[in-house]
Amino acid sequence: MAEQSFDVVVIGSGPGGYVAAIRAAQLGKKVCIVERENLGGICLNWGCIPTKALLRSAEVFHLMHRAKEFGLSAGSVGFDLDAVVKRSRGVAKQLSGGIGHLMKKNKITVVMGTATLGKGGVVSVKTDKGSESLKAKDIILATGARARELPGLEADGDLVWTYRHALVAKRMPKNLLVIGSGAIGIEFASFFNTLGAKTTVVEVMDRVLPVEDAEISALAKKSFVKQGMVIKEKTTVKKLDRGNGKVVAHFEAGGKTETAEFDTVISAVGIVGNVEDLGLEDLGVKIDRTHVVTDEYCRTGVPGLWAIGDIAGGPWLAHKASHEGVMVAELIGGLHAHPVKATSIPGCTYCHPQVASVGLTEAKAKEQGYDVKVGRFPFIGNGKAIALGEPEGLVKTIFDAKTGELLGAHMIGAEVTEMIQGYVVGKTLETTEEDLMHAVFPHPTLSEMMHESVLDAYGRVINF
Repeated sequence: MAEQSFDVVVIGSGPGGYVAAIRAAQLGKKVCIVERENLGGICLNWGCIPTKALLRSAEVFHLMHRAKEFGLSAGSVGFDLDAVVKRSRGVAKQLSGGIGHLMKKNKITVVMGTATLGKGGVVSVKTDKGSESLKAKDIILATGARARELPGLEADGDLVWTYRHALVAKRMPKNLLVIGSGAIGIEFASFFNTLGAKTTVVEVMDRVLPVEDAEISALAKKSFVKQGMVIKEKTTVKKLDRGNGKVVAHFEAGGKTETAEFDTVISAVGIVGNVEDLGLEDLGVKIDRTHVVTDEYCRTGVPGLWAIGDIAGGPWLAHKASHEGVMVAELIGGLHAHPVKATSIPGCTYCHPQVASVGLTEAKAKEQGYDVKVGRFPFIGNGKAIALGEPEGLVKTIFDAKTGELLGAHMIGAEVTEMIQGYVVGKTLETTEEDLMHAVFPHPTLSEMMHESVLDAYGRVINF
């Protein structure tokens, strides 16, 4: 087949790849995107979106059980796991189809197949009809990542699951072990625990949600335990013995070992970049621990070759990938673009209660030599939170005592994944405490706690 020429070829159509393709097309570039599985990548099909659909079902189920608190009655409250999964898959399918529409709208060529890089900007794509050859001055790698599997803890889809198996669960676990308490592990633990599974979470670090501020992690653990979860910190799963519909897990903590029996295990011990079989080594691309090494502008060091999103390292978040995609497309288009700063990227965990953060934790700020002012405001002091029946939670803000710069914000409680964006905008605009104090927050809203937390950092809190 004759070689097709483009200005830009994007490999991978997840939230990094498809966004990069659209922005490049907006800038007048002739663009092709290559995808080996589903448009939208992991995020839309097997990650962010379908998990939130599952968690929404669990949230409604939880609220149905609380009907009496709100003066309501609901009899025969139950769930149909197959129907819950079906809804989740339908949501994913709808959004994946939307990506196809966006590709057509922006006149982007889509090639479904597996890509391999050659020299001179050539990309060979193996399709179900044979192979195609593409050529471009600029190539953007956006191949994402997949679940890490540790020796002895490999998933089998029956007794031991990855997130993919959990998303299309064919049965409801009765006694569930979740290995890893990052966002993925905790979200699935929250989902199945809410639906009634006896849930144990094991974390090798000294606290759950280890990337979060320590105070927020402690509040999260307290809430999870209250909900019936068993939390094992500073604990390693050494091996899993499988058979007869059960798994015996061998734990090690503090030099001591113990075993426990489960019917289902979800392994959520991190991710590895999809760097294999792309021809990267032959091009001289540097790879460090399964991730492509780039500079702050996502350049790989090979002229015309860029890497964005999960394949380029953490934080492994869809919105980080999208912004890197825009940045790279604009650089290719000859525009000035700012690098994406890790401290300005929010993190959200959609467990119950929700957790959200941006910037430095209190400990990190102090490690970096800042003299800090810290403000806190509890949900119990907010009228909207009480009216919602969600009085448990906290908003925490951290400022540079010398300049008033907002260094970080950390939240736990209802809808904090929506609220965090206020602080993200603030950090992007290099907001100080004075700006936030002068901002008028609507009443009654949960967002008022953001204002009060800032006031508290400077001894001016009003409502608590």
